[in-house]
Amino acid sequence: MKEKKLNRYAVLAAVIFFVGTLFPYAYGAAERSLKQLRVLVDVIEFVKENYVERTDTDKLISGAIRGVVGELDDFSQYLDPKDYKNLKNDTRGEFGGLGIRLQKQDGFVTVMTPMPGTPAFKAGIMPQDRILFVDDKDISDMELDEAVELMRGTVGSKVKLTLSRKDEKTGEYQKIPDIRLKREKIVPEVVYYRMLPEHVGYLYMVDFSGHSLEEVQKALTSLKKQGMKSLVLDLRFNPGGLLTGAVDIAKLFLPGDKMIVYTQGRKPEYYQEFKTVSDGTYANLPMAVLVNQGSASASEIVSGALQDHERAFVVGTRSFGKASVQQVMPLAGGAGLRLTIAHYYTPSGKLIHRDYRNKEKADEGGIWPDIEVPVKPKDEIKVFEPYRDVVYVPGKKDPVLEFKAKDPVLDKAVSILTGKEKLEDAKAKSKEEAAKRKADKTKKTETPEEEKTEEDEK
Repeated sequence: MKEKKLNRYAVLAAVIFFVGTLFPYAYGAAERSLKQLRVLVDVIEFVKENYVERTDTDKLISGAIRGVVGELDDFSQYLDPKDYKNLKNDTRGEFGGLGIRLQKQDGFVTVMTPMPGTPAFKAGIMPQDRILFVDDKDISDMELDEAVELMRGTVGSKVKLTLSRKDEKTGEYQKIPDIRLKREKIVPEVVYYRMLPEHVGYLYMVDFSGHSLEEVQKALTSLKKQGMKSLVLDLRFNPGGLLTGAVDIAKLFLPGDKMIVYTQGRKPEYYQEFKTVSDGTYANLPMAVLVNQGSASASEIVSGALQDHERAFVVGTRSFGKASVQQVMPLAGGAGLRLTIAHYYTPSGKLIHRDYRNKEKADEGGIWPDIEVPVKPKDEIKVFEPYRDVVYVPGKKDPVLEFKAKDPVLDKAVSILTGKEKLEDAKAKSKEEAAKRKADKTKKTETPEEEKTEEDEK
C-alpha cells in the first residue's frame, strides 16, 4: 500500500512538473485545477495497474502531454527526445545532396530527372536510371524517403551509387559502372518565369527559401529587358517558407515606410513589425497576385501586404490560412515543445491565420481574393504539371515547357492588366457571383430538411 502511494505521488509530481514546464505561468492554474490533475493521476494509476498489458509510466505521461498540446492548435507539438534531436539536426549545419528527382517505379527507385548543374547531372545520370545500391547498401526494399536520406549528407562528403540503365536496343536494364559523387548544396528551382502576350510578365514562385530573392530579382531583370509593362505574381500551391523571404519579396513592390506584416501574441514582447525602408525597385509596376487554397504562410504575407496597400489585386480562391509563429523550447529528459506564441496580421490588421477547428470563425483568416475565380483543385493542378514533369537530359538542350491546360485564374488577371476588363467591374461581378454561390449552397443545405418536414406532415 505504501509503495502504491509512493507511485501515486511520483506520478503526481511528474504531471505537475511537466505541466509547469510546459506552461511556466500556469502554476497558479495548476493549483486551482488540482482536482483535474488528481483525476489524471487516477487514470494513469488505474491504467498502469489494470490494463491488460504492462504499461510504461513515462509513455503514459508523454501521451498525456501530447493530449494537452494537441488541444491547442494544429501546429503546436510535443517533441519526444528523438523528434527534438532530429529537429535540432535539421536546423544545424548545411546538408548536401546530389540533385535528383526520384520516384518509385516498378518497385525500383527510379530517376525522374537530374537537375541542371548538380552533381548528378554532371556525372551523366540519366532519366529512368534505376538506383540499386547506395554505398553498397541495397535499397530495393526501402521506402523512397529512406533511400533519399541515404543519398543526403554533409556538403563535400562522397557517396557511391550503383545503377542500372535501360539498353536502347533490347529494352533490358543492365548495370553500369559505379558512379562516385560529391554532395553539394542543392539549390532547387523555386522561380519560373516567361513573357505573356501584351508585355505581361509572369513569375511563378514554388516557395520562399533562402535564395528566393536572388532568383526573383534575376527573373524580373530578364522580364524587364523583354519589355515587361505589368506582372502576374503566381503564388498558387506555394506553401510558404522563410519569413525573411516574404519580407524581402514584398519590399521589391512596395513604397517606402509601409507595413508588410506584424506579429501579435498574448505577451507584449511577441509584438513585432516588419516594414519597408525605401521604395522598392518595382514599386510602380502594375501587378496581379494569384492565390488558391494551397497558398500559405509567406505567400499569404506577401499577397496580404500587396492587397492592403492596393499595390496589386488578388485573383483566385481563398488562401489556406497558416500564419502562426512557433517557438521551440527544450524540456527535461531531452524532449522539446513547439508552441504557437503569436499570429501574423496584414497591415490593415486582418488575421491571416485560420482556425479550422472553430466553425464560428469560418470566415476569418486566409487571404480573400479581390476577384474570386473558383477552380477545382484537380483542374488547377494540371496547370502546373509542366513544371513537375520537366525532364532534363545531360548532353541535350533544356526542354521548352508547354502549357496546354486551361487557366481561368491567369486569364482573368491578364484580362484586367491589359485593360480588357476594368478592375472595379471585375470586383463587382465577382462579389455578385460569390453571393449567388453562397445562396445556392445554403439552399442546397436547407432543401433536404424542408422536404423531409413536408413529408412528415403528410
